Amino acid sequence: MLKKLVSQTAIYGLPTILGRFLNYFLVPLYVKLFLPEEYGVVSLLYSGVAFFNVLLTFGMETTYFRYASRGVKGVFSTAINFVIVLSLLVVFWGWTQAEAIAASPFLNLTGQESYIRWFSLILALDAISAVPLARLRQENKPLRFALVRSVNIFSNIGFNLLFLLVLPGSFEAGTFLGNLFPTEPSISAIFIANLLSSAITFLLLLPEIRGLNEGINFGLLKDMLKYAWPLVLIGMSGIINETIDRLLLEYFLPSDISKKEQGIYSACYKLSIVMSLFIQAFRFAAEPFFFAQADTKDRGVYAKVTHYFALFCFFIFLLVSLYLDLFKHFLPNEEYWAGLDIVPILLLANLFLGVYFNLSVWYKLTDNTLLGAFIAIGGAVLTLVLNAMLIPEMSYRGSAWTTLIVYASMTIAAYFMGQRYYPVPYKVRSFGLYFIFALSLFLISQAIDQSFDTATLYGIRAALLVLFAAVVYLLEKPKKILNSQH
Repeated sequence: MLKKLVSQTAIYGLPTILGRFLNYFLVPLYVKLFLPEEYGVVSLLYSGVAFFNVLLTFGMETTYFRYASRGVKGVFSTAINFVIVLSLLVVFWGWTQAEAIAASPFLNLTGQESYIRWFSLILALDAISAVPLARLRQENKPLRFALVRSVNIFSNIGFNLLFLLVLPGSFEAGTFLGNLFPTEPSISAIFIANLLSSAITFLLLLPEIRGLNEGINFGLLKDMLKYAWPLVLIGMSGIINETIDRLLLEYFLPSDISKKEQGIYSACYKLSIVMSLFIQAFRFAAEPFFFAQADTKDRGVYAKVTHYFALFCFFIFLLVSLYLDLFKHFLPNEEYWAGLDIVPILLLANLFLGVYFNLSVWYKLTDNTLLGAFIAIGGAVLTLVLNAMLIPEMSYRGSAWTTLIVYASMTIAAYFMGQRYYPVPYKVRSFGLYFIFALSLFLISQAIDQSFDTATLYGIRAALLVLFAAVVYLLEKPKKILNSQH
């Protein structure tokens, strides 16, 4: 079972990781072409869009896994038709109320209403595509899933390069195309590229949208919504934790620096991409895997998965943190380097987020999604309170520390509640010792940072990384791992 999870994580993750790494190389292009305050607009809009992504999918991905795994008829048609109705309502709202939305105090984008209209279409296409993508995962079609995801990622990259590097200045000023692609690259090209790649993804998924004409089974929908609506609260709370800091930076900081601070924060956040990519690839494979194991009596498999997941995350944390002076060159504009000190904080925050995802299996398997929502809502409230307290004093550094504190707190809460409702023998002591060990190695590296020349420092950092890997190997050597599966 563990081998299957690892292999499916690789299949789901390889194209995503490869594509996202290529997409990651767009960040140097963005920071080279746009000032921090311009890139801040991109970050601001995508932060706002994240809320609507959760609202439009309405927890139907996880709900589909839960009901489809039980063999319930009509789940897919009910889920996707429901999402289509919500999506059409948002498109109508976005196109008719674009001016009012753009002028809101959290956006301050008066005169740029076209961004709102484009994003309403992106939201609809992505939400509708989410359900057939979930179907591919539930039906164990990782290769087909990987193909669709790869096309989405690579088309987005291709359109970005075309619209930012090739087409600007190619059309006569004052014409429609001349306005879309003026002499100098515009951030609007980023949004158009996203819209086109989302449309292509939707077209590729049309063969998976089978049974659409079966309509909505309203009796089933009632049961599904009962399971799903706490997931919406969880999702919205998660988006608050992940993205509300960008909106609050705009709200709490003076207008002359807010978008610049957002730009620096968002660009440095990208340096935690290695951790984020691994967690995302793992989640694609793990969610259907967890549901598939729901009827087994061996809950130890969840503990094993979480244990090895955490070990790999600790290694990623050390790799990026120890060699941050190399990773920083992915941001070629040195003006963005002012925020590099937040990267280790955000790496640890993402580590806890990944562990929290593993621990949260208890409320999904026991249908206690409302209890899971209480944890997520508590995290969201803590996010709002800490950001409101720390942003005026510490700017984006306050947001980074808030992210770490919130995810660590949610992880602890999920563990204790899970042990009450769905006990799993997690290796808590082992996690704590590895956490202290990894953090100690990082702090040692920081303490000697100015004491040696560059070549010697790289050698010491490599030795610290090898030391961590060696200790893990000695304590978790393959013989132990194989024995633990029998």
